[in-house]
Parts: sequence; C-alpha cells; structure tokens
Amino acid sequence: MTENLPATLPNPVSHAQQQHIVNIIRRAAKAEIMPRFRGLSASDIASKSRPDDLVTVADSAAEAMMTRALQIAFPHALVVGEEAVADAPDLLGKIADAPLAFIIDPIDGTWNFAHNLAVFGVILAVTQFGRPVFGVIYDPVADDWAISSNEGPPLLERAGGTSKPLRASMGKPLEALNGYIPLGLFKGEAKTKLATTLPTFAHTHPLRCSAHQYRMIAQGYVDFSITESLHPWDHAAGALICERAGAHVEMLDGGPYTAARQSGYLLVAPDRTTWNRLKKVFDFLLEYPSE
Repeated sequence: MTENLPATLPNPVSHAQQQHIVNIIRRAAKAEIMPRFRGLSASDIASKSRPDDLVTVADSAAEAMMTRALQIAFPHALVVGEEAVADAPDLLGKIADAPLAFIIDPIDGTWNFAHNLAVFGVILAVTQFGRPVFGVIYDPVADDWAISSNEGPPLLERAGGTSKPLRASMGKPLEALNGYIPLGLFKGEAKTKLATTLPTFAHTHPLRCSAHQYRMIAQGYVDFSITESLHPWDHAAGALICERAGAHVEMLDGGPYTAARQSGYLLVAPDRTTWNRLKKVFDFLLEYPSE
C-alpha cells in the first residue's frame, strides 16, 4: 500500500490531538513507570526472546493504560503495542493497511530500566499505511520529549512549556563520526564482519535504548546509527524525528523506511553525502539477509 501513496500525506492528528497524545504518555509514565523505577523485584521482570530481552510489570501496565486512552480518543485506529505483539504477532501485518495506527513502546530500554539505569524512554508513533506521520520520544526521568510531525518542525519540549529546535549534526569524515552500532543484534558472519568496521569511527557504543539514541542523533550530538532489528516501536518515531531534523534516513538497500517493513538494515546519517560514505562501509551486510 505504501508505494502507491503521495509523497506528502495530510497529518491525521491535529495539533490539539498531538498534545493529548503527549499527555497520555506523561500520565502513563507518572502512574505506571516512574513509581516502579529502582523498585522492581525479581518477580516483576521476565525474559522474552532472549535472556536480555526483558519485560517488566511497568511495561505491561504502561502499555495497557496508553492503549485504553488511545482507543477512547481514536476508536477507529489500530493500536500496536510491543507487549501486545508478543501475544498476538499478527498485529504487525496490519500496520501496512491501516489508515491510522498508533505504535507504542511503553518502555524502550527495558534492560536499562530493570537494572536501575536511567536511560530509557517511551516511544509512540502515528502511521498512515505504514508511513510515520507523527512521533514522540519521551524521557520520563527528565519529563521532556522529542516530537515532530510530517508537517511541523522537530522540537525538544519540556514540561515547563519551553522548547528548542532539533537539528542533526553536520557531515564529517568517517574517522570523526560518532555512531551507534548495536553489534549484539547482528548474527553470525555478519556480526563478525561488522565488528571489523568499528575502528573506522571515533565512537560506536550503543545505549541499549533506541529512544535516547534517536534523541541524541536528532540533537546533533551523535552522527549515525545502523540496525537490522526493525521492530516498528523502536524506529518509526525516531526515523521521522531525525529526518525532520535534517538527517538522511534510508534503508541500506534503498528506499524510505516504513513501519510496515520487518526486515532489512536501517541507516541514519547526518546528510546524504555521509550516508553514501557509510553505505560503502556497510554494503557487505546486504549479502546477509536480515530476519
């Protein structure tokens, strides 16, 4: 469906609705996430696909609260939460055909959250037929959020009502780039070959948190990221916010990112020129189809 859409879509959520969405996120964080931070017991934490792929009672409770509120405010929308997909994987296949979908990561960086590290966030994206048109990346600790639509400027907004524009970094030589390469998400020979590229760059350590990685890129503090894990709750909002902040966001095999895409490599860079330089470094990954 996405390939037949016009280049620009009218945003399906008004400015007032966007602020309501932010309020839904903040209320859920204050009610279900922050009271549990640094207070979880062992029985509050479980593993999913891997021993380090964690879910906590805070994830489940926050997602349930946000889902209920969104279904009341947008009764005809598809709501896709990370934890809901764990129970009903077929939800992912509905994103491409949904004229209005909300994609929620209730706690991105759950490993950090579960280990008392204050590097986690809430991610929410609105999509039309898979294409991100509105995104929020909320930091419950600082009570601030990166936000953008496909029509408005990307901003970092704070609870007190202040805001500042977001702007990606300027392009620079490869050896001066700081980026995020989550080596642990890659597998087999692709992982081994990818490890040999790390000395090419100035710094490449990921934060185990897509929310803060995208916020850092959108603020111009970090230059690039590459990943093969295309869970839409991790990337849909960040891809939109970074693109609106001036970054070049494109799949390594060409073409725009959409939340309906479930495999491939997503490369984010400060500009097209730097993206092309990075593509030459990472092009070998295309020999290894991602899952």
